[in-house]
Amino acid sequence: MADKGTLYIVSAPSGAGKTSLVAALVDKLPRLKISISHTTRPRREGEVDGQNYHFIERRDFVRLVEEGRFLEHAEVFGNLYGTSADWVAGSLRGGEDVILEIDWQGASQIRHVMPEAVSIFILPPCLKTLAGRLRSRASDDETVIQRRLAGAREEMSHYGEFDYLVVNDNFEHALHELSAIVEANRLTTDRQAVRQAATLADLLSGPETQ
Repeated sequence: MADKGTLYIVSAPSGAGKTSLVAALVDKLPRLKISISHTTRPRREGEVDGQNYHFIERRDFVRLVEEGRFLEHAEVFGNLYGTSADWVAGSLRGGEDVILEIDWQGASQIRHVMPEAVSIFILPPCLKTLAGRLRSRASDDETVIQRRLAGAREEMSHYGEFDYLVVNDNFEHALHELSAIVEANRLTTDRQAVRQAATLADLLSGPETQ
């Protein structure tokens, strides 16, 4: 039996530090990679197509939805986001763990079709910190920031739908907690039974002969 990878769903309100934490987690752990979403939102300064997102036109996004090419898709602040079903399935078959950075709507869709996925919600320590992080980006005006804060309250109310909850008060501590979740999941008995099949067969084969 092949050692299949695990799908991790990571959600958080905008400004909670999800993207930085996930990037650090992927750098820290082997066999872990981020799924790159498709989106219709405009590309921000410094973003690279195919690295941060697959930036596509709305009409092309709608066509992919109609063709059933997305594992999940959602509209957030007027922009469409979606996850390629073929890419995720191929990565998992190859034994790689995959992280999806998606909102709670997408997470709900994923849990419906892949209940074995592991879901994690990241919270900021308080609303004041969240607002400060959003303003420090200097990429949105105050109207957009207030809209994001209102959306954050709605999104955070869904934390109870997730398997794990991490508070990003201290970056290194939050990263340690995320690492612990992934490492522990890799050591479950069913996964180790596949990974350590030869060792188990030797240990359980009977008394050693001289």
